[in-house]
Amino acid sequence: MKSFRRILVFASGALLMVFFLVLPVLAAEGAEPDPADSTAGLIFRWLNFLIVFGGIAYLIAKHGGAFFRGNAKEIAASIVEATAVKAEADGELREVETKIARLDRDVAEIRDEARRNWAAESERLYASGQSEIEKIGQAARQELAASERAAQQQVREIAASLAVERAGALVSSMMNAEVRARMFQSFLSELGRGAN
Repeated sequence: MKSFRRILVFASGALLMVFFLVLPVLAAEGAEPDPADSTAGLIFRWLNFLIVFGGIAYLIAKHGGAFFRGNAKEIAASIVEATAVKAEADGELREVETKIARLDRDVAEIRDEARRNWAAESERLYASGQSEIEKIGQAARQELAASERAAQQQVREIAASLAVERAGALVSSMMNAEVRARMFQSFLSELGRGAN
């Protein structure tokens, strides 16, 4: 393929060089009758055409077959590769379409599961809350009972203290010198009996 390109480049370069070499000669011949219009000129033109056409045909016949076969093989390989890629893409497309078709069902299942989980969790939280409320109520009742007992004990102590104070005040007010003397005598006599 590279050699065919080199030959084409060489041939086109040679033709271009010949054209530029012949151009000044053709420009100078403007006043004279054109020999190309004669029979010999016509024959030479046809010979020149046949030589150039034959050279191009030879190059195409020699290198063109391999070039076109190689190009055909590349195109065939590209077609096979494109077919494989297309088949793979079609498979992926079918897989994606299947997933999309299942997507609604999967979303519905996830929603149902979320609802069930939410209902179970709210039931668990409700039961836990009721249990905590019962524990708090029981603790509050125990606290109230303890507070009530402590308050009753304090009331008894205050009542006893007040009773002792009143009794002391009453006894103090009833006691005069004569009662004290009798009490003292009674105490001494008790002591004397205990000593005997």
